Amino acid sequence: MQVAVFPSDCSEAVAEAVALAGAEVLLVDDLVTTELGEMAVLVVELGEEPMRRLRQLEPVADDVGLPVLVVADRASLPLIERAKGVTDFVLEPLDPVELGVRLRRQAASVESEEILRFKDLELNPLTYQATVAGEPIDLTYMEYELLRFLVENPGRVWSRQQLLSKVWGYDYYGGARTVDVHIRRVRAKLGEERASWITTVRSVGYRFG
Repeated sequence: MQVAVFPSDCSEAVAEAVALAGAEVLLVDDLVTTELGEMAVLVVELGEEPMRRLRQLEPVADDVGLPVLVVADRASLPLIERAKGVTDFVLEPLDPVELGVRLRRQAASVESEEILRFKDLELNPLTYQATVAGEPIDLTYMEYELLRFLVENPGRVWSRQQLLSKVWGYDYYGGARTVDVHIRRVRAKLGEERASWITTVRSVGYRFG
């Protein structure tokens, strides 16, 4: 497994964790000029400049064509949520075992994940791109994750707390209202004709399909 790590002066904790995962490491100084075609995963450590790091990633997010695993502190979660091109994240203090598991999972996704489809909606789990009737729609990381979960689990009613747990995967500080906000945004981006794919079940939650 070949893993690119950005920036090249990453912390020892990140470098050691990637090495412990058995990866062959390529340290990257410049995301734009470095050829990443042979890499399985790109690891980006946000460090003390999370906004700057994410901005450096954004211009090449569509062209990288491989999973992007971000290492960050909890305070950076709102930035990650809105970031383009991020496919997974690990929180600091870094657990080498967790990073290794997530690295292998992301690398495996290159081979195993297929395009998800519902009517004229297509979701690419590898590139995190979404299209409706062939036209791209601009989803944030968590908007994509929410829509992906709903597409993978149609017909069932999910409560806000269940969605919070299944999609966000932790006790998110925004609470259940975060789910409502993201549902509203996803509906808006799907467009008026397709917004009804996500049905509100009063006093319970939401259903897709």
